[in-house]
Amino acid sequence: MLAGAILPMVGVLREGSMEARENASAAIFSLSFLDENKITIGGTPGAIEALVELLENGSPGGKKDAASALFNLCIYEGNKSRAVRAGIMRPLLNILKDFSTSGLVDEVLVILSVLVSHHEGKAALSKANSISLLIDILRARQPFNKEYATALLFALCHKNSENLACVRRLGAAIPLTEIAKTGSERAKRKAISLLEHMVKLRVL
Repeated sequence: MLAGAILPMVGVLREGSMEARENASAAIFSLSFLDENKITIGGTPGAIEALVELLENGSPGGKKDAASALFNLCIYEGNKSRAVRAGIMRPLLNILKDFSTSGLVDEVLVILSVLVSHHEGKAALSKANSISLLIDILRARQPFNKEYATALLFALCHKNSENLACVRRLGAAIPLTEIAKTGSERAKRKAISLLEHMVKLRVL
């Protein structure tokens, strides 16, 4: 970091071979564990944009490295809006849609849970028509995935009656009821709260 390595790494991320891009992404991931490095890396011109591009168009290994690096960077509040403005939502949601990339679903849901805590992330996720996709995860994915999908739906529906009505209209009541019975304690709380809000707004 003291030697100013991030900027040349970003150059490799943009123009290197796929193997070199993967290695640069993995190096940034390792460096981004330190909070002060999250700030420096996120503030480096083109760093987050290059990681988002790798997440969208990289090899399976490149996508995984990019997802890991972006997760670390987005823990820092100031990087959340940068990631959203760099277009992170599209590749994240494309990964959720593509069952061939199921090995990245956990990472994607965790990144989304970090981004949705920021108002720009929440707005971008809502505009991306993600609700139907999250409901599909409630029906078909593993318990860990369902827990995060429930939490994301809860965040999207908080003080948003339009999204809440959409959740109901798309048939979420049945999988949410199941999660309220059999999910983890965290998932149960979120599912029950969503169902209660549906009742209060007379959409259930």
